[in-house]
Amino acid sequence: MRKRSRTVALAIVGAASFALAGCQEEEVDAQAFPDRESCHQAAQSGGMFSDAECDKAFAEAEALHVESAPRYDSRAVCEEQHGEGACGTEAQATNGGGSGSIFMPLLAGYLIGNMLGGRGMSAAQPLYRSSDGKFTNAARTSTYSSNSGRAKMGRSMFTKPAATAGKAPMTRATATSRGGFGTSAGSRSGFGG
Repeated sequence: MRKRSRTVALAIVGAASFALAGCQEEEVDAQAFPDRESCHQAAQSGGMFSDAECDKAFAEAEALHVESAPRYDSRAVCEEQHGEGACGTEAQATNGGGSGSIFMPLLAGYLIGNMLGGRGMSAAQPLYRSSDGKFTNAARTSTYSSNSGRAKMGRSMFTKPAATAGKAPMTRATATSRGGFGTSAGSRSGFGG
């Protein structure tokens, strides 16, 4: 009887370990760049992404920026969340297509994830400066100490953020009630070289 209970206990422990392993999020190689040129320089020196992938990812990050960047009803509220000089009008960000009375953070870089491992499909996210001088993505799922470097990240970091275009901009009250932009996010210490 003792041998059977030990076998059952081992089977339960093994099944629990397998179930926990199945719940872990798959990680992908990712790299952050302050601008497209930095990505091209890395590509020329044998980096993780090619020039074409840099261009594609930057275009994707810019499109997400226009669609999903946080929007504020005043420059003052935007700068409280993103720092002085880190905001522009929606019209500037959308090449004249948006309102001049809505303010958005300026794109402070972009994050590219290698979704297939090795060369292949990539995904991108825009990065924004936060009021504490760190960086965060549009979905506010993570905060980074730098907008440059490499790291392993969960695939969820590349989930498309909710659209903010056409929705009411945040006021000081709504930004404060949400804990500020970037403060409710998970945190990462930054990227390694």
